[in-house]
Amino acid sequence: MNESAAVGLPTERVRDLFHGVRLTPTQRRIAHCLVQHAAAVSYLSAAEVAELAGVSQPSVTRFAIALGHDGYPALRRRLRELAAGSTGGGSDDGNELQQAVRAEMANLGRLAGELADRSRIAEAGRLLAASRPLPVLGLRAAAPLAAYFAYFAAKVHPDVRVLDDGGSLLTDRLEQAAAAGATALLAFVLPRYPRETFDVLREARATGLTVVAITDSPVSPAADHATLVLPAAVGTGLVFDLHTAPMTLAMVVLQAICDAAPADTQARLEAFESSAARRQLFLG
Repeated sequence: MNESAAVGLPTERVRDLFHGVRLTPTQRRIAHCLVQHAAAVSYLSAAEVAELAGVSQPSVTRFAIALGHDGYPALRRRLRELAAGSTGGGSDDGNELQQAVRAEMANLGRLAGELADRSRIAEAGRLLAASRPLPVLGLRAAAPLAAYFAYFAAKVHPDVRVLDDGGSLLTDRLEQAAAAGATALLAFVLPRYPRETFDVLREARATGLTVVAITDSPVSPAADHATLVLPAAVGTGLVFDLHTAPMTLAMVVLQAICDAAPADTQARLEAFESSAARRQLFLG
């Protein structure tokens, strides 16, 4: 089945409850638990949520209050209202494949809304453009996104290093990048959140690197390890996750890197085009 959540109350509706709310690390654990158990969340008691999240029951109550409710019972009533509103879509919603694609369109729409404020993306661009070399982390499901980003980033950045293989050499490569002058790390952190990813993020922070994380939610576990979190929802409508919005956000971040160093970007692009023409790399 899907890597991040079961079918039921849409995860987007659960995530919307936390949008714009500043949560503590413990509260982010609770929020993440509710997203992960979206199918049953409207029927869970406070004690059950506490057990699933590995926190105390009073923490669940404080979490509900942080979201503007009188307590957990009021939050659960709201979750049940969302669940009731998500049923009975009828034939107008199309088949499950169409629904999955439409959900991705909604994810992109949500991302577009987030980009109305360009300050966070601009900050990410400045941090990453200034890092020489630029290590890019992506393990397991996130590895293709790291490679995709790095392929294009190498055209405008002089030293992009992809960290997409696990094992003991991973930390070696991170330390080598830091020793060579790296100041920031771009990390793709997607469900099901490989444990090794967070080991590397802790090492990165200990080494003094600034961590910019592209992840699926503001309350993902990456928020505990990153200096700057850039969320883009992952599609959960098919057997395996859809990464349309995170991939789009990756290219937006690359645009911000270009904008942070326009002269260098132009010079490197012109040099590449000249080289490509000389070697006749492309047919058109």
